[in-house]
Amino acid sequence: MKLKVSGLDCVNCAMDIENELKKDKRLSDVVVDFASQSISFNKQDDISIDEIKAKVVEVESDVSFVEDEKSKYILNIKGLDCANCAMEVESELKKKEELDNVVVDFASQKIIFNASSNIDLDKIKKEVKDIEPDVNFIDGNSSVNKFTYNVGGLDCASCAADFERALNEQPEIESAIVDFAQSRVIIEYSERDYDVVEKVASQMEDDLVISKVDRSKKDVIKSDIDYSLIWSVLISALIVAITIIFKFEGNLKFGAYLVAYIIAAYDVLIKLVKNLVKGKVFDENFLMGIATVAAFAIGENLEAIAVIVFYKVGEFMQQLAVNNSRRSIGGLMDIKAEYANLLIDGKIRQIDPNEVKIGEHVVIKPGEKIPLDGVVIEGTTYLDTKALTGESKAVKVEVGEDVLSGSINTDSMITIEVTKVFNDSTVAKILDLVENSSANKAPTENFITKFARVYTPIVVIIAALVAFLPPIILNQEFYPWIYKALIFLVISCPCALVISVPLGFFGGIGNASKHGILIKGANYLEALNSVDTVVFDKTGTLTKGDFAVVESEVFNGYTQEQLLEITAYAEQYSNHPIATSIKQAYNKDIDLSRISDYQEISGQGIKVNIDGKVALAGNHLLLQNNGIEFEKVEKVGTIVLLAYDNKYVGYTIVADEIKENAVSGIKDLKELGVKNLIMLTGDNEVVAEDVAQKTGITKFFAKLLPNDKVERFEELEQNKEDGSKIIFVGDGINDAPVLARADVGVAMGGVGSDAAIESADMVIMTDEITKIGTSIRIAKFTRKIVTQNIALALIVKLGALTLGLFGIATIWEAVIADVGVAIVAIFNAMRVLKMKGD
Repeated sequence: MKLKVSGLDCVNCAMDIENELKKDKRLSDVVVDFASQSISFNKQDDISIDEIKAKVVEVESDVSFVEDEKSKYILNIKGLDCANCAMEVESELKKKEELDNVVVDFASQKIIFNASSNIDLDKIKKEVKDIEPDVNFIDGNSSVNKFTYNVGGLDCASCAADFERALNEQPEIESAIVDFAQSRVIIEYSERDYDVVEKVASQMEDDLVISKVDRSKKDVIKSDIDYSLIWSVLISALIVAITIIFKFEGNLKFGAYLVAYIIAAYDVLIKLVKNLVKGKVFDENFLMGIATVAAFAIGENLEAIAVIVFYKVGEFMQQLAVNNSRRSIGGLMDIKAEYANLLIDGKIRQIDPNEVKIGEHVVIKPGEKIPLDGVVIEGTTYLDTKALTGESKAVKVEVGEDVLSGSINTDSMITIEVTKVFNDSTVAKILDLVENSSANKAPTENFITKFARVYTPIVVIIAALVAFLPPIILNQEFYPWIYKALIFLVISCPCALVISVPLGFFGGIGNASKHGILIKGANYLEALNSVDTVVFDKTGTLTKGDFAVVESEVFNGYTQEQLLEITAYAEQYSNHPIATSIKQAYNKDIDLSRISDYQEISGQGIKVNIDGKVALAGNHLLLQNNGIEFEKVEKVGTIVLLAYDNKYVGYTIVADEIKENAVSGIKDLKELGVKNLIMLTGDNEVVAEDVAQKTGITKFFAKLLPNDKVERFEELEQNKEDGSKIIFVGDGINDAPVLARADVGVAMGGVGSDAAIESADMVIMTDEITKIGTSIRIAKFTRKIVTQNIALALIVKLGALTLGLFGIATIWEAVIADVGVAIVAIFNAMRVLKMKGD
């Protein structure tokens, strides 16, 4: 939320207001911008706009508020599960005169609009709920509490799906995602009842153990392998072997087989009974228990034992495979430091990184991970940032330079001053992003989950029909048809699908993170397969963003020194890279007392008083609108025109360099089949054409204001082919509106940038264009593996069902089709982690 103000004529006054507002815990992300005369913040519902204004006026009585200015609002929502519904909500809100630039973003579940500061948000929310009753609103600060829990004993993919459904049925829980690949559950609470997870877990499975994830501690991946499986199998097999060797007969043989079966199947039968009491059917315990008990009942004693033994051996191998995959994925995310060397009065004390406060000093020795973000205050060293960026080259850091948590000190001891607490550090944000990526499921995952819920009951119903209808209708014996029905029961478990598909997608996300690419969900990873258009911002994306003054010319008797001085003074309060380069070229102290009435004019430039005379620094529109005569300049570079005291002084040309990897990155995208490569820039036609020709961009739009970029992008969206996706690549800060609208918004150079990680769907931790091609390759390989696993599972299962129906396959083949295929699919999914991506 933003409030426009006037009368804020002192930078220190702006800082005083900002500091005062930050003291109120109901406000967050407070920024008082002296340059734009605005106050931006996020607020909780229990503080009003009028109360905030009163706080501001109490600090600075000369400040007044510009009521007719409209601020940008972003409402986070849940429960909008239909794209057409999102369009309907957007259409209705656009009819309201008090709202401008309304966007209902179905992908990110946000409602975005501009409105005055006194807008009645409760009324807007009510109107949205009248249109879509299932929509719930989430306040930006703390009305919804999001937590991640480790889940021990989660060894069945179907059970994980059942656990997720049960959690989502709880009124205290806003949403729940059970991530079988990581043995974790991500919960968003609408009420503060944290015990609900343990309550549901105890109702679902006795073996489930819930524990809170603490990112400040090293995450030890515990083994979920149940070695009792093997012991029961070995004892059961030994009894069967003795029975066969000594040729037991009659009741002795039956008794030995019964004991062997009970030893092998007791845990399955116990779970079967418990689940039936809870009303839970169609899980693997139910299917395998009923099938083997029925086999025993019809006299197939040895086969019943063999089936349960082979099933448990397969379960053990499946646990090994899943455990191996979890460790591999966990290894990619092993970027946390276990401790911090806190420096107190010249002595070092090892403490938990979570206990370190901002401003405290931490020592990092050679070979240690940097535990928290900070700035170097002593020493020089080289850092290995591969875990963050995917790049193995060492980065030199010296006094005064920033360092990021998760980097490894490879050379000399350094001391840093901590700038962020652990929960706000780069490591915590990366781990949160990757861990929560499972919350954004791919369409394929959602389909398989729904398919599995339908598939198992249908096959069980078919099994019942096969067991009884043919013998009744055809007047045949029940035995062969019941045996065929047992094959159906054994093969109806959907684990091969439910395990391998999410494991494949998470492997793709994990592999991408290994390359310094953070993808916020499997839905975005899958969307990369259908990309035919990539839209680029120019500055900081295709170009380095390192501007330098390369040329200037003066008129009307002014000197070069005067041109540079006045322009530097005019740009003093601007943080734009062009302004920074001009101030660096001037390279002298600026007397702030000479500057007054500073004003930034969007899309034009700056108007300011210098020594009591008006200075205009910007593009041709600024000078035209103020009646200044000048000669049009057509040269490559960003041209800053200057007028002073109603006279044209001259121009300064600031140029940017194209990134080294931009050309190869664009070429790579063309080779991958991307048809349209488009650049949007606020720069002039000459500069835009020069960059497009050098990089290989196929189309560009120049002289765009921020709103123009959004409009151009929306035109591209409307004209795209059905099923195709559009990527937008920007810096994650200035391009946030377009990033939010793209099918996949990509932020470049996201290391340490909170805004980039917040606004984009994919964050490239370095600023390399080539990483976009890498992400598409990983996405394509992931889809290939997932497709292979789905095809393998369905073909083998359907084949075994068909063979069983015709009496060709036995229960042995059915177990292989169930457990064996699941194991193969898991190991196949693991290939995604090992893909190079280059």
